[in-house]
Amino acid sequence: MKKIFASTLLLITLTSCAGTPTDIAPTLLPTIAPVSDSPTVLAPDAPTATTAPVIDDFFTQNGIALPAPVCSVLTQPQTEGPYYTPNSPERNFLYETGMPGTRLIVVGYVLDQNCQPLANAWLDFWQADSTGEYDNAGFTLRGHQFTDSHGRYYLDTIFPALYSSRPIEHIHVKVRPEGGAEVTSQLYFPQQPIEGLTVVLEERGEYFVGYFNFVVQK
Repeated sequence: MKKIFASTLLLITLTSCAGTPTDIAPTLLPTIAPVSDSPTVLAPDAPTATTAPVIDDFFTQNGIALPAPVCSVLTQPQTEGPYYTPNSPERNFLYETGMPGTRLIVVGYVLDQNCQPLANAWLDFWQADSTGEYDNAGFTLRGHQFTDSHGRYYLDTIFPALYSSRPIEHIHVKVRPEGGAEVTSQLYFPQQPIEGLTVVLEERGEYFVGYFNFVVQK
């Protein structure tokens, strides 16, 4: 937007333009970006959507192409469990330098009941570590984020391990579309599938990419 002022006459010319990110051929770079030493902690009701170029860059660097979304039923709710901690840091990366475990990148959309992508949807993830332990004193393997303008999200983390009171690997999640109702659920894996909540895994050598779309009532 430009404003041009003349000495005798004020003219205001408004111009705007919008561009579409250029498609780039995916290049596989299986690197792990470090988590910020001082993540910003935001309340869930202060959305700051991840911008599309940021997700485009991450997908390109890791050779990820999301398939067209397919919707059948709403994502079913599941119990929150005893280990939820509110006000987690806003971040897509839960992996921390030196953390043991197999890297897992979970990607997908948040969609409404008509299969339309939802921008600014809030997602809050928490999980056990590679020994089956939760960090209940801090925010290790905990973080929230917001979908970008195309309704996309990504989570860079590790596979959670089993623990004695819950012999099935899972990642907890809360999803809330902008202006909509919150859904608490869990994600599972193909070795112990749960109908409608199982991540589709793609092996990438030293790490895996998992695909999952959340479908919520808007």
